[in-house]
Amino acid sequence: MSSGLKIFSGLANPPLAERIAAAAGTRLSAIDIRRFSDGEISVAIGENARGVDAFVIQSTFAPADNLMELLLIGDALNRASARRVTAVIPYFGYARQDRKDKPRVAISAKVVANLIAVSGVDRVLTMDLHSSQIQGFFDIPVDHLYAAPVLIKHFEAMRGDDLVVVSPDIGSVKMARAYAKRLNAGLAIIDKRRPHPNAVEVYHVIGDVENKNVLIVDDLIDTAGTVVAAVDMLKKEGAKEIHGAITHAVLSGPAHKSLDDSIIKELVVTDTIPLRVSSPKIRVLSVAELLGEAIQRIHREESVSSLFMD
Repeated sequence: MSSGLKIFSGLANPPLAERIAAAAGTRLSAIDIRRFSDGEISVAIGENARGVDAFVIQSTFAPADNLMELLLIGDALNRASARRVTAVIPYFGYARQDRKDKPRVAISAKVVANLIAVSGVDRVLTMDLHSSQIQGFFDIPVDHLYAAPVLIKHFEAMRGDDLVVVSPDIGSVKMARAYAKRLNAGLAIIDKRRPHPNAVEVYHVIGDVENKNVLIVDDLIDTAGTVVAAVDMLKKEGAKEIHGAITHAVLSGPAHKSLDDSIIKELVVTDTIPLRVSSPKIRVLSVAELLGEAIQRIHREESVSSLFMD
């Protein structure tokens, strides 16, 4: 075990936490998380944490208990005199409201960033934020990782002139461009309108996908409405095989049925969120090695950004 390094986990995704700890060359440290009879959360650190470099692994997908656990663990470690507390948030929930795009709406990403910063957390390590600007919402350091190396490795066999990487909306263009460059592929964009949350209207494809294999990339998939609408549009435009590479598999509501009924060949996601329902069309890749290496680099005060330099 690395001297001075301890890794703790909430209850959001214990299997991923165990894999991350193993990749970092250690094990999960003891923590006791319980519920009172009314549902309130009780957190107690189960071993000495004085002076340690503590990392807390907890994604903050719904329900809000996952976020509350993270806040209470951060506070408990701070009161236990940990030297530094780093929140490792593989999936940063409440990120889709990141700006005031209409009157009288909450900017939930900023609220969550404030809560984490005042809970006793000193820095954040996260992956594929819904928008990069969220890093600026924090008054503490943020290390932002990308799942691209893990996902691109899976699709390297498709590299070539007959592959087109597709961004399902304008917001994912930068991500799609990075994938296209690494895979030596073409680039296309889908013009999408969203009349209200979880509803999608697709208009047209910008770019040539006729007789091409297509890879749709995005940071998260929730109800799968965007992906399924994109698949239908791409097929009408003459695309051949259609694959998806999406980091965070929220997959709520009708998502699984919609994907099973669609003509998408394969959807590749990561284990930042535990997959509640299995599907023959969904393949899960682990980001544990990437997060484990980033934890070790932070602990050793080394560069994290160099992980993504070619």
